[in-house]
Amino acid sequence: MVERIVVTGGAGMLGSTLIERLLDEGRQVHCVDLRAPRTEHAHLTHTVSDVRDTVTMKRATADADVVVHCAAALPSYPADTIRSVIVGGTEAVLTAAEANAVPRVVHISSTAVYGLPKVVPTPEEYPREPVDTYSAAKAEAEEVAERFRGREMCVPILRPKTFLGPGRMGLFAMLFEWAEEGRNFPVLGRGDVRIQMFDVADLVDAVVTAMEAPAERADDTFNLGATEFGTIREDFQAVLDAAGHGKRVRSLPAKPALATLSLLQRSGLSPVYGRLLHKLLDDSFVSTEKARDVLGFRPVHSNQDAILRTFAWWREQRRTAGARPTKKSEGVTSVEPWRQGALSLAKVLF
Repeated sequence: MVERIVVTGGAGMLGSTLIERLLDEGRQVHCVDLRAPRTEHAHLTHTVSDVRDTVTMKRATADADVVVHCAAALPSYPADTIRSVIVGGTEAVLTAAEANAVPRVVHISSTAVYGLPKVVPTPEEYPREPVDTYSAAKAEAEEVAERFRGREMCVPILRPKTFLGPGRMGLFAMLFEWAEEGRNFPVLGRGDVRIQMFDVADLVDAVVTAMEAPAERADDTFNLGATEFGTIREDFQAVLDAAGHGKRVRSLPAKPALATLSLLQRSGLSPVYGRLLHKLLDDSFVSTEKARDVLGFRPVHSNQDAILRTFAWWREQRRTAGARPTKKSEGVTSVEPWRQGALSLAKVLF
């Protein structure tokens, strides 16, 4: 069993969930993040640092058996920061790991590298066709990771769909808030597109699988996503049903709504970025057979499992917070609710 693991982005939603799993298994873990980890444990150490700092990363990865590179920047960040963190950070992490002869680095990428693919389910062989700064940075970071393959290092590249679960906020907090307040929730068009998601517990399972699989199998690129998923209308309606107010998903005329949201996004008044807007208009799911056949990985949770687990966690967090004063969210990480901007004013219509 792999004993000492370095997790970059370890204070984030994926990183912290992975660290909890590794600690439960009795492994030694070192977290690297701009923030200290959210938990304390005898087997957990940490470095508060930017992953772009190669010198610090060399110290952090010394004696590591595996590095799991989760650190990234969100699509809402400034364009220069996105590329610097995602591409520069990946270069620094892999350079440091190679200098320390770390045998394996698991690189967390994204299906965003496909851009807006015209083929579904999208296979790993589909070309990288980024359409914005974030997807371009993710695609370039994969190119960096691929350069290190074959240089005495195994580099599994994992491409998960949007993942969620306990700890996830981001844009999902808007759906949860509207549902809890007893409001209907809008979708573009009929909402009959199939949008594949992924439970963070399954993603952690996939990471551990990639950490431990034989190098000749793991040294490849793998799509990851739920194998059971319906339409976005069905998934959102499941949240409204769980809220218990009898509210419904409501359709908005797609073209006018898209034009309005695009204008708000360009004006900085909405967090819903362009690629996401267009993704909600067409089916979006990837082929996961390769991970199943090569790694033996099979997800446990469906889309609805994942979104309802996240909603249940969100409600519990809201309940236990009670009247305690809370720090105003900056909306810059996936563990914070993103600012709704002008969209918060639309609630009166639903």
